[in-house]
Amino acid sequence: MSDTQKASEAQSVREKVRAGYAEVARRGGLSNPRPESNCCSSKACCGSGAASADELAQKVGYDEAELATLPEGANMGLSCGNPTALASLKPGEVVLDLGSGGGFDCFLAGPRVGLTGRVIGVDMTPEMLSTARHNAESYRQRTGLDNVEFRLGEIEHLPVADCSVDVIISNCVINLSPDKPQVWREIARVLKPGGRVAVSDLALLRSLPEAVRSMVEALVGCIAGAVLVSDTERFAREAGLVDLHLEQKPDFVASMTSFEDPLYQKVAAALPSGTRPADFVISLNVTARKPE
Repeated sequence: MSDTQKASEAQSVREKVRAGYAEVARRGGLSNPRPESNCCSSKACCGSGAASADELAQKVGYDEAELATLPEGANMGLSCGNPTALASLKPGEVVLDLGSGGGFDCFLAGPRVGLTGRVIGVDMTPEMLSTARHNAESYRQRTGLDNVEFRLGEIEHLPVADCSVDVIISNCVINLSPDKPQVWREIARVLKPGGRVAVSDLALLRSLPEAVRSMVEALVGCIAGAVLVSDTERFAREAGLVDLHLEQKPDFVASMTSFEDPLYQKVAAALPSGTRPADFVISLNVTARKPE
C-alpha cells in the first residue's frame, strides 16, 4: 500500500470515529446527559448499552462518591479503566487527557492538581468539545477552580508544546487511532523529562477475525481498532518511554458480556465457535515514564 493510500485509509478511520462520537455527544451530551444507551448503531462505545454509565464506571474502578461530584453529562459510559487513579496526581501538576470526551477524567483530575495545577483535555470531535466546555462551567461553580480547559485536536498531532506536561492520561481512546506509534511519539514529545503516562485502553490477546475488524460499530466501540498487548508495549518503548508496566484486566470485557451489551453480542456472533470476546479483547492499564 502506498503512502497516499495509507494516509487516505487513516483519514477514513478518523472520520468514522469522529462521526460515531459526534453521535455519542448528541445522544449523551447536553440534552440527555446520562443515557442508558450511548453510542451509534451499536448503543455502545467502550461502554455498556445495558448498564448505566455510573455502574460501568464503578466496575472499572471509580468510587461512587467521586462520580457524584461530576457535572451532569460528563460521564458518558466510555471508560474501560481509571487512569486518574493510576496516575497518582499531585497538586501543581499539568495533566493532559487524550480524547477527553465530555470531560469525565479532566473534572476528576482538576481537584487533585488543585489551584496551582492545570488539566488540558484534547478531543477531535467538536460536539464533544462543546459538551465538555458546557460541563466546565458547572465544574467551576462546584469547585471554585478554573483549572480545566479543552482544546480541539487529534491525538496524533497534539496542540501542546514540547516538554510541557507532567502527566498524560487517556481512557479507552488510543485504540481508536489509525496511527498508534505516532500517538506514543506525541506522548513522549509533550511530556517533561521525568513525566509519566497512565493509560487505560482495550487491547488484544490475539488477532480478531476479519468479520469483526470490518465492523464500523466495532471500530467506534473500541474493539476493531485495538492492537495486541505486545504491540502496545513496543510502541511505547520505541517512543523512548521507560519503566513500562502493563496490567491486563480481563474482567472488563466479561462484564460487558454479562450486561448483554449489544455490541459485544454482535462481536461474539462473529467469533469462531467456542470462543467469546474475552478470549480476544481485554482492558489494559499502561504506565510509563519519560527519562530525565
